Amino acid sequence: MATQSPAVPLYSEELSVSRQQITGDTVQVSVVTHEGEGVVDEMLNRERVEIDRMPIGLPIDAIPPVRREGDTTILPVVEEIIVVERRLILREEVRIKRRHVSERHQEAVVLRKQEAVITRMEPDSGSDRQEK
Repeated sequence: MATQSPAVPLYSEELSVSRQQITGDTVQVSVVTHEGEGVVDEMLNRERVEIDRMPIGLPIDAIPPVRREGDTTILPVVEEIIVVERRLILREEVRIKRRHVSERHQEAVVLRKQEAVITRMEPDSGSDRQEK
């Protein structure tokens, strides 16, 4: 008969892994708006017009068109009068001249800037930390 070797029982360890959710740090975020004063310093352009009325009083055969001479626009004003014969009289011309004016403009304006303030509150200790 065959002899059996003695069996030695061994112990084995087994690993069991599980997850558990715990409460950690709490984070609070708030937005702070800061206001400061800034200066607007820019050149502003605008256009002004000068109007001159020039009496003419000349007889004409046809109504003249609106015309330009340089930076001046000329609008003819015509009057029709009845005589033994009909004539057109150029009574006046209205001259409109454009003038460009540049002037410096300064104005104080309110400028806003926002900043996020983060407060971290730890559950075990009573101290709060702030981050910017």
